[in-house]
Amino acid sequence: MEFYYDHMCFACGERNAKGLHLKFDIDGDKVRTVFIPQKEHEGYPGLMHGGLITTILDEVMARSVNLLGLHGVTARLEVRFREPVPIGKEITFESIIVNSRHKVVDLESKAFLPDGKLAAQAQARFMVIGEMKEGKRIHEE
Repeated sequence: MEFYYDHMCFACGERNAKGLHLKFDIDGDKVRTVFIPQKEHEGYPGLMHGGLITTILDEVMARSVNLLGLHGVTARLEVRFREPVPIGKEITFESIIVNSRHKVVDLESKAFLPDGKLAAQAQARFMVIGEMKEGKRIHEE
């Protein structure tokens, strides 16, 4: 399957005006991003919406798949919430690859509160949809 990235991803797309605009760092075998939820990311008053926490857990795992030189999509995802995530505090999300074989990659991601407490964790299986290719871009304006 041919894959073209148009920079409109809700989580990381630079061209998505309503997106989260996540940026990622690589530390050995881990991919990490930091996010400070704002009022518009609320579920219950003062707390980040669980669906958005799940979105970031998923996205950081997708970036781990990219470390393998591959593009993948989520085939299965399980999330466990452990602590409420407050609005206005820096939350660190990280992921690692647990297992990789031909067209399937198993991963784990975690969200940490500023005090280091585990707020949420996810396990996922991604299905590989293609290889990353240097310099392949479309819709550049």
